[in-house]
Amino acid sequence: MHQSDQDIRNRLLIARLPAMPQILIKLIEHLQADDAGMPELAALIAKDAGMTSKILTVANSSAYHRNNRAVGLEQSLVSLGTDMIKTLVISESVFQTFNSFPHSGSTDLRSFWKNSLTTAVLARDIARQMDYPHVEEAYLAGLLHNVGRLALLATAPKEYAYNFMARDDEDLCVVEQRTLQITHSEAGAWLIERWHLDSFLADSVLYHHEPIARLESAHPLIRIVRLAHLLGCHPGDNAQALDDAAHLCGLDGGALEQVARTAERQVEKSAAHLGIDLAGADDIATPPAYAPPPPVDPVQQRLSEEVRNIMLVSEMGQTFARQHGETGLLDSMTRSARILFDFDTTVVLLENPTGHALVGVAGGEQQQRLAEFSIALGKPGMVAQSANDRKLAYVSRDDAGLSLAEEQLFRILGTDSLVCLPLVANQRCLGVLIGGAAAWQMPHFQKRERFLQSFGTQAAVALETAMSERGHAKRQIAHVAEEYREASRRVVHEVNNPLSIIKNYLSVLDSKLARREPVVGEMSILNEEIDRVGQLINGLADLQPTETSRVTDVGRVVDDVLRLFRATDFVPASVQILVRMQEQAAEIDGDADMLKQILVNLVKNAVEALPNGGKIEIANRGYVNRERRLYLELVVSDSGPGLSQEVLANLFSVVRSSKDGANHGLGLSIVHGLVKKMQGQITCRSGNTGTAFEILLPARGSTSQVAGVNTRAMDSV
Repeated sequence: MHQSDQDIRNRLLIARLPAMPQILIKLIEHLQADDAGMPELAALIAKDAGMTSKILTVANSSAYHRNNRAVGLEQSLVSLGTDMIKTLVISESVFQTFNSFPHSGSTDLRSFWKNSLTTAVLARDIARQMDYPHVEEAYLAGLLHNVGRLALLATAPKEYAYNFMARDDEDLCVVEQRTLQITHSEAGAWLIERWHLDSFLADSVLYHHEPIARLESAHPLIRIVRLAHLLGCHPGDNAQALDDAAHLCGLDGGALEQVARTAERQVEKSAAHLGIDLAGADDIATPPAYAPPPPVDPVQQRLSEEVRNIMLVSEMGQTFARQHGETGLLDSMTRSARILFDFDTTVVLLENPTGHALVGVAGGEQQQRLAEFSIALGKPGMVAQSANDRKLAYVSRDDAGLSLAEEQLFRILGTDSLVCLPLVANQRCLGVLIGGAAAWQMPHFQKRERFLQSFGTQAAVALETAMSERGHAKRQIAHVAEEYREASRRVVHEVNNPLSIIKNYLSVLDSKLARREPVVGEMSILNEEIDRVGQLINGLADLQPTETSRVTDVGRVVDDVLRLFRATDFVPASVQILVRMQEQAAEIDGDADMLKQILVNLVKNAVEALPNGGKIEIANRGYVNRERRLYLELVVSDSGPGLSQEVLANLFSVVRSSKDGANHGLGLSIVHGLVKKMQGQITCRSGNTGTAFEILLPARGSTSQVAGVNTRAMDSV
């Protein structure tokens, strides 16, 4: 779930909930005016055609009109009376406004409106008993006391649909606060505060679940609505709370009984006049509030998520491997990134042949602009820095110091923020995948950085293969040629100095030889400068940077993989996983993430080979010297039925598997490719008693050890 989905307050701000109707605002002002009478009320109603129609309909009904001739507006107002007119105007305005909320039409609101009408009638009668001067305001407050539930239903239908029908008590508020971080009382008060009324109406809605003890000195309207809510919703549940609330309003038990006795008949009468069908409202079940189960242990949840991510990234690698051509692969990469990470738009910028810039890849709706777009890698800029540092970066449109090219990129993507994911394979950045998203999504992406980086690694490996097949070699040659050209220009500049010296000394040498003077010193200097020229020229051959190898503890990686699998339900109880490691430390020159992916694939295949149960073993068999290089031998074996000769013959090729399901036989080809990238070797032995994959990985420092052996061999010769 996105951050904005969790923030119900944010959704309330953007939900565009209906505003308060003007006639109701004018009516409240009218009610609060001491000198307002029937003429002013009639003038107000006459301005609203819909309200006029409602008044005429009620006035001409059998309850008020006995003659056959229809009456006009003035006669209707006289026959209905001021109290009924005010009730009709308030109620009809509220119903029209809130019945137009999103999801109101698909929800049975009969029980909701009956409860609201009941609380409104009770609040009006309690206000009269207390001699509260604004009786209609009390009626309106009772009618609106639960509109926050409609607002939450409109903004969070999936999360609140069940609890909208739940029992309206303090337990519901607790559940709302825990699941939505806002209660319906707070949501309703927030909605009414937007109307900017000079009234305690919003406060009466906010505090209608407040403990009675806190309301002792509260405004009368707050106490009235609290008592009306208790009397209308829970008259028999908490007699003490009801007595305490009545005491705060200065009412005794007899007065409460009289108010409650007349309320039901008045509610039915009001509903009939308003055209609201309350039939069956009492039959609608009001279940207790429901809260989702407490969250799972965060460590367990993170382990499970990591396993899912590894499996998903592995599946992405297989999807990429099935693509034909560089164009199809890039389309698959951008489409998968949008789906997995919820990017609004996604583009790929690839390194140009000389390695000096990132250039756009034509695709989507901006083909022409992207095809002509580039970002220089040698210039300041956060996108270029992400590619140069090979690190994930987040860029905002509001960041200071954006380059012109980055501003263009924001306009092309039409977004507020960018996620820059370098595509790194074999220590080389092939390009950057850029996802466009809203600014509020950035914390969400930061929590998924490992998943993003794993996705980038798989995409880069597939992209490197596609580039090699579709002309990457040519771009590499151009890149090396450019490096040689740069080195040549540098060497020419440096060689000019000794050549000038040689030229001068040749002139001196010629003069001395003519005079038959000794030239031993000049010859020595010439030899030194010639040697210097040779050294500078030989420097052209030394262009490739030396890569620093990573040291990985094999035992720790094995433990990590086993912890991931054992923390989930992927390994059935019938499958036993054994680990046999040497006592001494087992370290290799290689990347821990690559080794982890290799082991995850092999263990996953082994589990699938044991549908009826069995044993899987991961063993460290110690060091092996092969072709004068030291390796660590790691074996993953299972007790399954073994592989056929046909499968074994094409084991590491990209072929379609005969297995059911989504596995297409690409996992072992990926494993083979990863082992090769780690400069290791992999073989497979299979028979009736099971299958074993034997992996040789370069032992720590094996490269330098081989170099030392070669040096000693040369010395002995």
